[in-house]
Amino acid sequence: MARTGKLTAVEVAKEKGPAVLHDGGGLYLRVSRPRAGGDGREMAAAKSWVFRFQLSGKRRDMGLGAYPDVSLADARGKAADARRRLQDRTDPLEAKRMERRAQRLAEAKGRAFREVAEEFINRNEAGWRNAKHRQQWRNTLATYAYPILGDLAVSAIDAGLVVQVLDPIWSTKPETASRVRGRIEAVLDAATVRGFRQGPNPAQWKGNLAHVLPPRGKVRQVEHHAALPFEELSAFLVALRSRSGMAARALEFAILTAARTGEVLGATWREIDLDGRVWTIPARRMKSGREHRVPLSAAALALIEHVRPLALMQDGNVDPAALVFPGLRRALPMSGTVMLMLLRRMKRGDLTTHGFRSTFADWAAERTAYPREVVEMALAHSVGNKVEAAYRRGDLFEKRRMLMSAWAEFCQRQAPTSATVIALPGRR
Repeated sequence: MARTGKLTAVEVAKEKGPAVLHDGGGLYLRVSRPRAGGDGREMAAAKSWVFRFQLSGKRRDMGLGAYPDVSLADARGKAADARRRLQDRTDPLEAKRMERRAQRLAEAKGRAFREVAEEFINRNEAGWRNAKHRQQWRNTLATYAYPILGDLAVSAIDAGLVVQVLDPIWSTKPETASRVRGRIEAVLDAATVRGFRQGPNPAQWKGNLAHVLPPRGKVRQVEHHAALPFEELSAFLVALRSRSGMAARALEFAILTAARTGEVLGATWREIDLDGRVWTIPARRMKSGREHRVPLSAAALALIEHVRPLALMQDGNVDPAALVFPGLRRALPMSGTVMLMLLRRMKRGDLTTHGFRSTFADWAAERTAYPREVVEMALAHSVGNKVEAAYRRGDLFEKRRMLMSAWAEFCQRQAPTSATVIALPGRR
């Protein structure tokens, strides 16, 4: 057996380095070169203990800690323990990892699901697209998950407990239940990565909950947004253009651009390029999280020119921060339900604002020869898989400009020539 105890405590304390001191039995003290501090004075050299051994013909080093936190006597004790493991044909490095994992799991027994979930939200919410999405995470977990899982250790949660959360709402609120399941799965995945639990995720769908709960599609037929058949668009536009108020103008603009409600209501004049005939919606306002350019047809330009005087400043220029379709308080956008309320006043409660995007898609599919990807890009949908998207660097803008012009012509052609845009004596 190799002789140990070659070093003394005084030698260890006085060594300034750079050096590697051998105590015997595979125990070494590594001393780094002294470094200059911020004030120019020399700083003490860093010292650390290392146990060097061979296993299966390969040399390996295992850190035992830094001096003086780990004294010479402590380092010798750790090295002796490692040598005993080697005699038992046990890898001391692997044993060290297992001990740390066991220690983390023991500490995690007190980490409740609620605590881990809130930490997960706080770490990730900056990357979520809007405040509503962030609030939905907290609300759904607080309403459905916390009453059952909130005070339980994440290491104790199993599939049976997850089913207790989901079962009461799986049939009655399938969309909400699916989101709750996905959020529980994400929290438990994060807990596993952080060493708070082990084993498969009990909230996973495939190969797990899929054997217990019926598929969401079989629970209740998917409800699509109520859409107006494009053959009926003529009569609807006549009725819409007879309405005064900003909500009617915003809805007409949404129809002409096939845009989403939030995108239209949040539009500012900074996003509108009248000369270039393009509306550029920034990534932060898009559902996809990517900037989207909307080509403006002549009809869309005429409509926003009609509301442009509302944004004029005293110098006669347009305020770039002003909303294109302002609410009663011009600095604030209209409510997200304002177009739905308008549809109800028009006795068209059977329709939704989002459904007009389907009307546009149906018209494009049945009355034009434009490729599907052009239509999908006009709707700001993702096209193809990630590989296909990587090769398609452009956004087919010029083709989309022709498509949106054809759509506007269809809207204008279908409407009687007597239909005109009504002035804006007031706003609703």
